[in-house]
Amino acid sequence: MIKGKTRLVVSGLLAALLAFPAMIQAQTEKKKEKPYAGYLFTYFTGNHISEEAVCYAISEDGYTYKALNDNKPVMDSKIISSTGGVRDPHILRCEDGKTFYMVLTDMVSDNGWNSNRAMVLLKSKDLVNWKHSVVNIQKRYKGQEKLKRVWAPQTIYDPEAGKYMVYWSMQHGNGPDIIYYAYANKDFTDLEGEYKPLFLPKSGKSCIDGDIVYKDGVFHLFYKTEGHGNGIKVATTHSLTSGEWDEQPDYKQQTRDAVEGAGTFKLIGEEKYILMYDVYMRGKYQFTETTDLKHFRVIDGEVNMDFHPRHGTIIPITRKEMKRLQKKWGMRNE
Repeated sequence: MIKGKTRLVVSGLLAALLAFPAMIQAQTEKKKEKPYAGYLFTYFTGNHISEEAVCYAISEDGYTYKALNDNKPVMDSKIISSTGGVRDPHILRCEDGKTFYMVLTDMVSDNGWNSNRAMVLLKSKDLVNWKHSVVNIQKRYKGQEKLKRVWAPQTIYDPEAGKYMVYWSMQHGNGPDIIYYAYANKDFTDLEGEYKPLFLPKSGKSCIDGDIVYKDGVFHLFYKTEGHGNGIKVATTHSLTSGEWDEQPDYKQQTRDAVEGAGTFKLIGEEKYILMYDVYMRGKYQFTETTDLKHFRVIDGEVNMDFHPRHGTIIPITRKEMKRLQKKWGMRNE
């Protein structure tokens, strides 16, 4: 039997051992963050084909953003897509620190919300020049006669598989929108194997706009409930492909208006995260702040943008990368 001070010492050692992996991860993350000097915001601007294109903005502090290229597209949607328009840009810095992946909804909304069947995959080494590929799900896979739409793809590195996972939502016939996944090939030009459901809410109802954030050994999936609340909820898991998700019951948006397009990023050198989303019926964007990915407070009064974004994402960038982007496209109204 362990008594008194001995029990306390043993308990303390056990707690320290359990906390050790998280401490190592935190130290590793801080080392990775050291080179970063600002943020890149990728977004699109509206529901006309001229606005369904990738735009860039940059920020030094994560709160004040300036559009590049006078808020005009930084790549031609007609060249990179099969429809002539792209929406919902998601950008990811790869594990090597110098390669970037971007995925897009290949869609022109004027053709109808059930009109698209494809996504766009892009790869870059400098954030300026991109190689592109179109993945048409209806052509890529058999039995897709009832496919209605392919929406909001995103990418994340799956450490268990050692591969990059692409996940997106689809609707077939009158069924619910479901978030599926497949792994990208080595060149990031296509998907490997069959796609599978990533997350199936216990309600059995639709969900779209998945956005996964990794924190303290846990994957946090932010998603929009489509058609039954139009808000943002969170489900968590320790393994992306285990199928075991813990669903949080509350909505995370801090408004009663309908929202979509959750985008979450960590502030450089801080234990703070920003959850932003598109308040699409009001034509505005809302920013919220959190330390635990559970409780959020609105910080709209602290955020300034000289543009009006739609569903986009933000990543940290280095000073060199920021200067390269400014040299290529310049700040708005310069």
